[in-house]
Amino acid sequence: MIYYFRTEQFLPTDIETAWQFFASAKNLAVITPPELDFKVLTRLDDKEIYEGMLIDYKLRPLWGIPLRWQTEISRVKRGVSFTDRQSKGPYSIWEHTHTFMPQKDGVLMKDEVKYKIPFGFIGSMMHTLIISRKVAGIFSYRRDILKKMFVRK
Repeated sequence: MIYYFRTEQFLPTDIETAWQFFASAKNLAVITPPELDFKVLTRLDDKEIYEGMLIDYKLRPLWGIPLRWQTEISRVKRGVSFTDRQSKGPYSIWEHTHTFMPQKDGVLMKDEVKYKIPFGFIGSMMHTLIISRKVAGIFSYRRDILKKMFVRK
């Protein structure tokens, strides 16, 4: 079964500032809950994301068990949207599209995650019991951090 998670958040900043923040993979660790012990393994050299870019991570998503994950930046429309897709990791499918829409006095940022969990019925049960709440919790944490980082001046 394929699942979708969608959320949006208004950021009181200009589109270029929002884009620069999210187009730097280094900032992902800043907006990820500390209990995931998220670390970017790829040397990034302050590069802005680009199509085909591979980024390796290490994190501890469940019960402190370390996991390696690799995403590929599969689509980039500078200042508008980008999509990262898991190329190695725990999901059968993981595609996360970030969209940025200029608004009066800020930017509306939308996230859509399309994902599929392996292991058939057991994976579906894990989704119901744990994974759906974990995904929602990550984005809830992200929302709180971004509210503090992008403060209306």
